[in-house]
Parts: sequence; structure tokens; C-alpha cells
Amino acid sequence: MRSKDLLFTMDVGKKPISAICFKPGNEDVLYASSGTEVMCFDLHMVSAWRPLESYNYNKEEINQIACNTKKPFLAATDDGGDIKIIDIQQQCLYKTLRVGHTSICSSVQFLPWRPWEVITGGLDSKLIMWDFSKGRPCKVMDFGLSEVECQINAEQCFNPAFVHALAVPEVDMLDNSGKVCSVARGDGIVDVIDVELELAAVKSRGPVKPHKRLESAAVNKLNARSAGHTDIKEKRIRLDYSLGGHTAAVSCVSFSLFGERGKLIASGGNDASVKLWDYSKYLNPGESSSSDKSGVLRQNINLSKKVNWLCTTPTDSENLVVCDTSKVVKVYTVA
Repeated sequence: MRSKDLLFTMDVGKKPISAICFKPGNEDVLYASSGTEVMCFDLHMVSAWRPLESYNYNKEEINQIACNTKKPFLAATDDGGDIKIIDIQQQCLYKTLRVGHTSICSSVQFLPWRPWEVITGGLDSKLIMWDFSKGRPCKVMDFGLSEVECQINAEQCFNPAFVHALAVPEVDMLDNSGKVCSVARGDGIVDVIDVELELAAVKSRGPVKPHKRLESAAVNKLNARSAGHTDIKEKRIRLDYSLGGHTAAVSCVSFSLFGERGKLIASGGNDASVKLWDYSKYLNPGESSSSDKSGVLRQNINLSKKVNWLCTTPTDSENLVVCDTSKVVKVYTVA
């Protein structure tokens, strides 16, 4: 960082901290997950580091937590594939989502423009859009089903298409980004998915109403139908090796906070590199299938360590903050 002065340290517990997040609009309150527990801290009370609240609803180790921007809910995903929706106003469990993932649920994000919907990704290669008020999935996408299609490019890595991380734009970014979701995949691909188009296609066929845990065959059948929808395939943007993308698993993605907010996507991976993508040309009608892909990769930063997480800062200097497998947090200016 620019300054080596340490502001303060919070002693959360003995177990590793797997995720942190802030409640949008109230950034003085920090939520942190450690083991199977989610804790809430007031940053004005760092001298007394005991949590204001503590939630122990997950049975397995938590991988990511996220707060809803519109309503008082927090989502926590775990190794068992469950997603716990916690009411942080009433301080109780609101809903458990357990009818989708068959393996570790690695990532979760609320959709800011749809306050009752949340999107999750897992190491079963599935991306699931949920109506968490009803506790059921609206859309299931299995990236593992398209592995044969991905192998058309022989240079692309052949690792499973696990979903390692998700990013969705904030509400004020939608004019630049569209209502999309960015997906960091284990096969080195960054996907940008038109959420509204995917949900509209499902509604045209009728809603998914499972009464018990979805069997893999049923999930595959649902995705096979979706994969045949030509318009949807054209709206899925694939940022891969052929465009100068990652050569190993992508571990994290983030929409840019600087400049035209949400116009760029930053991704980091196990190939010790950070990519900055300008995907905005694909958002305009008729350009999604354009053969002109020059300039999509705006910048490449080669590092010496694998990237664990990254984010950008809302400053004119266009800073990119990177956490890798070393003990040092790095800040790059990407202008």
C-alpha cells in the first residue's frame, strides 16, 4: 500500500477468515466469516473487537458472504452446497437454499436490480439464479455441459469449469454494464452473462418448481434446453485464451469502480496474471457476434504469485488492488 502505517488490527478468532463484506450504505459495519460462523463488527469500536452479532447457521465451512443492497439480508455459502439467507435486521435465519448445488458452493451475489433474487456458483460447475423469497431456483446453468464446445480452441486449458467467483454491477453501473453477471471459471474463461435474457427464456417455458433436491439428470435436462436457445448463446460473452485471456483457473472478477463505472472487468487467476477487459462493445445490439475482437483485452499485468482476490478503487488514478499468495497487498495504477 502507499502507506505502511497500520490503522488497526481486529482479532476475529483462531480460524481463517474466509470472506468479508460491508452492508452497502453503512460501511462502518463489517461482516466477516470464519469457519461456520458469520460475525458483525462496528469499525468505530475496534478497541473492543468483540462482535456485535454472531450467526451460526451454516453446518460446513463458509466460502463467501454478501449483503443485499435493498433489503436487510446476508447470504453465506458453504462447503456443503447450502446457501443460508440471514435476516440481519431480525437477527435470524430467513431461508436455506439447498436444492441446487451438488458440491461446494463457492460464491454468491445478490442482484441489485432484483431485490429478492440471488445468484450462486459452485465447484459442481453450476451457476444458479434463485428466488430466495420462495427458496427455489429460477435458472440453472451447467458450464460442465459445454466443455466439448470449449475444446474447439485447443489452446484453452482443460480444467473443469468450476465457478470460483461471481461479480454483478452496482445499480448505478447498469447504463455502462447492462444487467449482467461476470463468472470466473476454473477452465480459464471469464463469462459475461445477460441475466435478464436468461431469466426471460425460463419464464417463456414456465417456472422451475422443484419439490425436492434436484437430481443431476433433471438439472442437465434443464440446461440442455437452455443451451439450445440461439439468442442466449449469442448474448453470452466469453473472454478466453483466444483473446489473450487466462491460461489457468480464474480465481476472481470485479467490475471497475473508476472512470465509467462498470465499463471494464478485472480478472485474476492462478496463472499469476491480472487482465483488464473492455467488453462494452458486446453490449450493443448486433455486436455480440462481431468478428472484430481487437481491443477487448485492455491491459495485462504479470505477477509472480497466484491471485486470490482483487478490486478497484473509485479514484481518478484508476487503482487496482491485488491480494495474491504472498503476505503483501499490492496496488497498481492501470491508466
